[in-house]
Amino acid sequence: MDSEFLPTDPHLRSSSTDLTEDRLVPLPDTTDQSEWVEEVSQAGPLVDAAHPVAAAWALFTGIGLMMIGNGLQGTLVGIRSEQAGFDTNVIGLVMSGYFVGILVGSRAAMKALTSVGHIRVFAALASIASTSTLIYLITTNPVAWGLMRFATGFCMAGLYIVAESWINDLATNANRGRLLAFYMVVSMGGFALGQLLLNLADPSGIELFLVSSVLISLALVPVSLSASSTPPALAPTAMSVRDLAAIVPTGIVVSVLVGMANGALLGMGAVYATQAGFSAAQVSLFMGAPMIGGVVGQFPVGLLADRVPRRVMMITLGSIASAAAAGLLIVDPASAIGYVLMFVIGACTFPLYSLAIAYTNDWLTADQMLGASAVLVTTNGVGAVAGPFLATFLMNSFGPTQYFVSLIVTHAAVSVYVIYRMVTHSETRIPTPRGFRPFPARASVAAVYLLPRRNRRRPQP
Repeated sequence: MDSEFLPTDPHLRSSSTDLTEDRLVPLPDTTDQSEWVEEVSQAGPLVDAAHPVAAAWALFTGIGLMMIGNGLQGTLVGIRSEQAGFDTNVIGLVMSGYFVGILVGSRAAMKALTSVGHIRVFAALASIASTSTLIYLITTNPVAWGLMRFATGFCMAGLYIVAESWINDLATNANRGRLLAFYMVVSMGGFALGQLLLNLADPSGIELFLVSSVLISLALVPVSLSASSTPPALAPTAMSVRDLAAIVPTGIVVSVLVGMANGALLGMGAVYATQAGFSAAQVSLFMGAPMIGGVVGQFPVGLLADRVPRRVMMITLGSIASAAAAGLLIVDPASAIGYVLMFVIGACTFPLYSLAIAYTNDWLTADQMLGASAVLVTTNGVGAVAGPFLATFLMNSFGPTQYFVSLIVTHAAVSVYVIYRMVTHSETRIPTPRGFRPFPARASVAAVYLLPRRNRRRPQP
């Protein structure tokens, strides 16, 4: 413990307790500071940081609860916005507020961590996120709902950073890849499970908002008890979008387009389903299928991505996702075939982001990778803000089924752009792809520290 926290006034030392960052610790009667420090250090947390497996499970439990509550809330807000009679353009603005909050919150949380610490930041943000979920029950004003979606995104960005910082503190070269893969499964799987919770109660009632609020609040418990000392705040080496674009523009463009696809898929999917007359059970399956597909699809794509040129994989995944979205214009989206097609879209679109990061890293030196990955996190978020606007414009202009057209356009744009780059830069020899890792689309800049650490020879352009 830092010396600045030690009591210097004898009257303070003789008091019965002293408030530390984590807990109330009884003080002995002695005025010997060394004995007091020893007693505090022996008290320890409820989850011992000396056992990284236990600490990791506590963290992943908190992340899982957080993502379940967040996934439930996002879909629920989309359904309730439609039930409240909001205009489609207004709904697009409301749903985009979450992604704007993600962008703003990521930067703000990094600054807050350096001043007040991880535990206080996590506790404050979890409380705000839980409270904002309840505001939807008080008013149906679209401006208030948009602000609450912004607040949720802002808080979730900070919660991601805190949790991911702790995961990084537990990571070693031996377990880094496994922790990242498991984090991806827990975060995306939790989001998918949140969709299925729509079946617990009638979406038009208050129960599901209460469940979401409780889950987000409970996420505070395991994370707060996961370590005896907070890890250092991580700040990737600065790299500008212009610098990265000069080296590998494909990574940035694909990151933005995939962000647009994800933003439309997640932000407006429940709105489309509600307009199409889906039941709550059908909405939960419709929205849960792509998230489950995202979890399942990451690993086979990862196996192929280390053996097949990454640009070929991007073209293939973009084309398959676009074809699956086109198929949903023909079949009944609420049928078994429709759910399978949504599963296929998720299995393609979420690994595309991981491929963008891996492809970008192929062109960088080791000291550039963290800064570049942080840029891709930001550009992906920018795309996610734009995605709901594109879907909203099409749906409002030409009808609800244009939701699928927005998915066709964004995924096809990935394939078209990468084909263009292959044709115009076919003489460039790309090194054998290595080190693919599944990466959650909504991860923060702190998670980039879990990416592979390998010194690579930068290829000659």
